[in-house]
Amino acid sequence: MDSPVFELRKLNKDDFYRWKSLWSTYLAFYNSTVKELVYETTFERLVSNDNKAQNAIVACKNTEMIGLVHFIFHPDNWNIEDDCYLQDLFVAETARGGGIGRSLIEAVYAEADKRGSPSVYWLTEESNKQARELYDKVARATSFIEYSR
Repeated sequence: MDSPVFELRKLNKDDFYRWKSLWSTYLAFYNSTVKELVYETTFERLVSNDNKAQNAIVACKNTEMIGLVHFIFHPDNWNIEDDCYLQDLFVAETARGGGIGRSLIEAVYAEADKRGSPSVYWLTEESNKQARELYDKVARATSFIEYSR
């Protein structure tokens, strides 16, 4: 039997440099950067056994990390259960088109289902056409408009 082209797994404490490299590429896509302390703090939160709110799943092909998803569980005033915010989703450009993005979203859905979360939601830029083609297949767009300060 052939082995899968990629595997999904939880981010672990040995992944820092591979994760940082991939997340940096994602941030650059959005013309953004973060300070080293943010990388370190975010990573520690994502791999901590004590922190149940912030989570990460990565896609790997052999030893190469080719995709990631960060998601956050948080209280919701309209439900008893926590909602799930899919904050970051990224697949390396060379690995796109192979179902990795869909698999990462479905992995978040499965984690949300385990926790009884009634909602998984996320944002993307209107111009992010390639990602939106996938999102239109796995979720429904809402009429909400984001505001930020």
